[in-house]
Amino acid sequence: MRNAKDTDHEKLRHADTEEELRACFAVMRELRPHLQSYEDFAARVGRMRGEGYRLLAGWEGDAPVALAGYRLQENLVYGKFLYVDDLVVKEGLRGGRWGSVLLQEATAIAQREDCVKLVLDTALSNALAQRFYFREGLLTGAMRFSKVLPKGGT
Repeated sequence: MRNAKDTDHEKLRHADTEEELRACFAVMRELRPHLQSYEDFAARVGRMRGEGYRLLAGWEGDAPVALAGYRLQENLVYGKFLYVDDLVVKEGLRGGRWGSVLLQEATAIAQREDCVKLVLDTALSNALAQRFYFREGLLTGAMRFSKVLPKGGT
């Protein structure tokens, strides 16, 4: 198993082309198994790009091994912030610093964009991710509530 190092920041690039996005699909499915096809994934990413979504990938050769999907947002609670929608490292490479490298780069992007916070959500049941986020300097600041809505708005 190869570990990511600080020099691996040069191996980070955004997946902006259709070919790069297609290469990222298998890694994203490890985090989002409900994505049943590349076409569904690409359509969702296409819509999200309209809201500023970017997909940052850590690459080993031509293969993405870690992903951070994010967008710049602003609201009345935080002001301007970077929201991390997705953060995943390929199975077998977890614990090898890729997650840390991606969060460091996301933090640098947020700082360049004059954001006051980096924000992400994780499931209350995801203790391993929570431990990782605490190690990376992220702190709990809120509890999100949600409910599933019926299809068709009825």
